[in-house]
Amino acid sequence: MTIPIRIIVADDHPSVCLGMTRLLSSAPGFAVVGQASDAQSLAACLDACPCDVIVSDIGMPGLNGESNAIPLLRKVLRQGPRPYVIVITMINHGQMLTDLLQMGVSAIVDKRDAADSLTLAIESIGTGQPYLSRHVIETIGAIDGFPASRAGFLSCREWEVFQLYAKGMAIHQIAERLGRSGKTISTQKRSTMRKLGLDTEAQLIEYARQIGLT
Repeated sequence: MTIPIRIIVADDHPSVCLGMTRLLSSAPGFAVVGQASDAQSLAACLDACPCDVIVSDIGMPGLNGESNAIPLLRKVLRQGPRPYVIVITMINHGQMLTDLLQMGVSAIVDKRDAADSLTLAIESIGTGQPYLSRHVIETIGAIDGFPASRAGFLSCREWEVFQLYAKGMAIHQIAERLGRSGKTISTQKRSTMRKLGLDTEAQLIEYARQIGLT
């Protein structure tokens, strides 16, 4: 008897979560063992339901007031080697998608491709190569039109500053809130932009919008 691949599905849109669950439950060899609508419920689901694969959106409410699920998924991936993480998204920002691959996700599926690609993405796990759906390939292929990431992932402090700045807080307000100097906050903001390959405030705000911070 073949042991089914155990899957947790996470998306803050009930219809999307239901659709993915039905799609995967109807495929032979797959078993959806949990569903979540935000990072908090995903974390609880992971504690309660051992799984092999997480299929998750990232633009849903995060833990501790965070605006997306990236910190939780990054934590899961650091614990490795399982569960594997498949991101399902509508993000069309090439650098953001590339950063997800560098973070260690096993596949990225554009929601427009889900009906045709989601089961293929799960079946591809273990091949050693990340699976990308058609629209994701097209978006990453156009990455030359946007600055490339220059220096890896953001530190926890840089991510904290980035989130607050994206929410409209000024440098001095962030400094006061975090108990740091304005100079330190400015340095961390510049470092964040450099690592993300962003040269202007407009690019920073657009990047934040793409990943659900604004």
